[in-house]
Amino acid sequence: MGGSNTMNQAVWIRTGAALAGAALLVGGLTACGADGGTGKDKQADGGHGGADHAQKPTEAVKASYKKTVAAKFAKASVSTVEADGAAREETGVKGWYPYSMDTTSAGKRSIMIGDTVYSPVEKDKNGGKPWMKLELGTPDKPGVRLNDNPVEYLAMLLDQENLKHVGAEQTDGADAQHYQGTFTLDELLQSDSKSRLLEDKQRQALYDALKKAKVKTYAFDLWIDKAGFPVRVDSVLTDEKGPAKTTAKFSDFGKAAPVEAPPADQVSDFGDVQKETDRKLKEAQATLDGLGH
Repeated sequence: MGGSNTMNQAVWIRTGAALAGAALLVGGLTACGADGGTGKDKQADGGHGGADHAQKPTEAVKASYKKTVAAKFAKASVSTVEADGAAREETGVKGWYPYSMDTTSAGKRSIMIGDTVYSPVEKDKNGGKPWMKLELGTPDKPGVRLNDNPVEYLAMLLDQENLKHVGAEQTDGADAQHYQGTFTLDELLQSDSKSRLLEDKQRQALYDALKKAKVKTYAFDLWIDKAGFPVRVDSVLTDEKGPAKTTAKFSDFGKAAPVEAPPADQVSDFGDVQKETDRKLKEAQATLDGLGH
């Protein structure tokens, strides 16, 4: 129905600004990487500092994964440059199992828990409610995406024998051990094949996200601090469009405030808004049809 299309477009326009953060999130969650394989941080941050000794890379990643999973949340600062040169940054808090985030990008805040995105909207255009939620998946078909969180990076590196130890360095003033490696999609689809630290559904979700992202190669520079946490990951994800470079820095593991959804009475559902719009359009069309007779 032509009127319905027009009204639906109007709804999107009214809520578009608020949902821009969600759109950026959905469009950009598959992009990762930055300067992988370069080791430039050694020179930029003051050279060798690091811990007294390093574990075998696979063991270091395994130990860090276990510790990071237990922390549940961390502060994050993630900057990405896509293959076409488009750049974005996000800062805030990220969590895992289930995936969550409360971040700001381009001045817009987004909260995401599982497949549900919450975006702030103008109250007078949203029934007096300051938040609108959008579902990116269903219980039967959950969303599939890469999330740029520390547990996900470590999970991809579990059991990767080709990960190399670069040396003890400092990154942002913190002593750390630097590890480096570049992997094909086939290699990444073997991550955690021996350790089996992920639950089956978590492992499959990671594999599905990598395949959906159409990864050709994924290069990593990983820094694990003395406490055993991944404080920085520079990565380059190369797909059919070219390389996307990301620098991800993490801190306050286990200390960052947990991500929480807005109060239910302050949230409207985008799906419900569309249904109500369609209902009003049908009523208006019926009225117009009646006037025409």
